[in-house]
Amino acid sequence: MGCILVGTASWTDRTLLESGWYPGDIASAHDRLCFYASRFPIVEVDSTYYAPPAQSTVALWRDRTPDGFTFDVKAFSLLTQHPTRPAALYKDLRERLGEAERNVYLRDVDPEVVEQVWERFVAALAPLHDSGRLGAVLFQFPRWFPIGNRNKQYILECKARCAPLRVCVEFRNHTWMSEENQSETLDFLTSYAIPYVCVDMPQGYPDSIPPVLAATADLSVVRFHGHSEKWTSKDIHERFGYLYREGELRDWASRLRRLAEDADTLHAVMNNCYRDYAQVNAAQLARLIPQE
Repeated sequence: MGCILVGTASWTDRTLLESGWYPGDIASAHDRLCFYASRFPIVEVDSTYYAPPAQSTVALWRDRTPDGFTFDVKAFSLLTQHPTRPAALYKDLRERLGEAERNVYLRDVDPEVVEQVWERFVAALAPLHDSGRLGAVLFQFPRWFPIGNRNKQYILECKARCAPLRVCVEFRNHTWMSEENQSETLDFLTSYAIPYVCVDMPQGYPDSIPPVLAATADLSVVRFHGHSEKWTSKDIHERFGYLYREGELRDWASRLRRLAEDADTLHAVMNNCYRDYAQVNAAQLARLIPQE
């Protein structure tokens, strides 16, 4: 069975800081990450989706964590074809957009600017990659990104542009994992050794993906989004504010052990980020996995 790393998708969420999970004397950015890394072996960085990080910030993440710690990093929204605030772009590139006030999409941006965004985003992650701390760059594609040759080619472009950084992909358009397309999707990812991101999430919505576990590379990734009844809420804490019951996690522990038999490493990331829900559930899941 491959190595299973369990962690969360945040260590600085406002409601987490208010929850009391961190001891009272842990107040600085340095101490919080050090404390988190003493409890879990992996974390997912979601802030990079909203704005690309500075390499100096990434270097601090490296310096505040021990050897062997792993970061998965969410790709910048522009690169996953999500709407992006012009203010989130690098200042000199932002100026080349002119007077754009509304969100921009990849198709709206000058190819030379896009090229610079790619180069700078990948270069910024070098401190993690060079120190062996980078797990994968997570490309979570939007619900308007259906299965098709053009989008398959874009996934391959993302893989090539990030090299030698590893990528993994998560879908939010049901066509990729529909009954008629599921085998095609998994075969495609397997043929290029691109890890498929398995998800646990609310079902019955336009962006719902079934909880199919499949290893398409030597790395497998499972993200837990919870089962909030307010999945369509614009309030991110309402969407992800779900505390898993131990029975649910026990079932998932068995499924993760089976999935880990087909991969060298498995990342299990709790993304139910509201107060300390993710941290509590990650600790529970980590305890349950070694059983049996």
